Amino acid sequence: MKIWILLISILLLKCNTDITKDFKLSVIRKSKKFSPSDTLKFNIINKKNHPIDSVFYHLEGEKISDPQALKNKSLGIYNLKASIYVSGKKLEYKQKISIVSPSKPQLYSYTILNEFPHDKTAYTQGLEFYRDTLYESTGLRGKSSLRKVDFESGEIYNQVALDKVYFGEGITILKDKLYQLTWQGNMGFQYRPDHLKIERSFAYQESKEGWGLCNDGKRMYKSDGSHQIWILDPETQKETGKIQVMTDKNAIKKINELEWVDGKIYANTYQFNKEVGIIIDPLSGGVDGVIDFSGLKSKVEQVSNLDVLNGIAYHPRRKTFFVTGKNWSKLFEVKIELKE
Repeated sequence: MKIWILLISILLLKCNTDITKDFKLSVIRKSKKFSPSDTLKFNIINKKNHPIDSVFYHLEGEKISDPQALKNKSLGIYNLKASIYVSGKKLEYKQKISIVSPSKPQLYSYTILNEFPHDKTAYTQGLEFYRDTLYESTGLRGKSSLRKVDFESGEIYNQVALDKVYFGEGITILKDKLYQLTWQGNMGFQYRPDHLKIERSFAYQESKEGWGLCNDGKRMYKSDGSHQIWILDPETQKETGKIQVMTDKNAIKKINELEWVDGKIYANTYQFNKEVGIIIDPLSGGVDGVIDFSGLKSKVEQVSNLDVLNGIAYHPRRKTFFVTGKNWSKLFEVKIELKE
């Protein structure tokens, strides 16, 4: 009797053995970084040679096979998943891979053309020209605003305050409507730009925060502090797609204020103590250029609450860029050029 009990116990123990650790999804490249011209290769490591009924592979939800050409994939970070069926059980294993830009970004610098006065109490979050007038969004709860500014004198023509619960963020103007984001309020606002009269609000979807905003004349582009830029429907502001911003090495996070110029997205990056901008290809998400804005911060009044570079606007008639920062006393008109 004792022998039978022992045999049954051993049998039950075998039946309850956790085999999940006996398998591993392995990507055949240690760095797990690929370019669009590469082929993704992977396999299943079966440590104890368990009989496998079937295996299915998915890359970000799309069924794939081994090997898998990546030529039709956009740049970005993807989840590779293996679903293994063993004795009627389904086991799942995941690995992250990155598809990076095939080329290194070019390096750019700047030449200062003009310096204009800027309100040093303005925690600049968004900057945009419209009919030769500079529109500016400022942040901080209880201090957030939307304003029309004479860029040459710094005079504020008109200003409206946001409710103290909101933290103002990026702005853009499309089809005579001005759109303003808020940071963690999950809410954006639409205004009449002439009078800064609010007309409606809109909610975010998958993107949880509002950072930067721009448009290409047809669509809107929204950054949320991650390495992703969301494409918005111009009428409803619903998220219809996204791009992932990648260099030849990794994803670029903390993408902040945005500006669309000649088919490219110019962006500030929220890197502490680094005055850096990037130029993004909106079709691929690849970073075409990195702009070294170092030295600008040292040219403004060194107040106690001086913060990072933020705010980039293109003046279409002058064909120049205007940049400033949070609590900066100056607005700089600059020419961006390849670094020698």
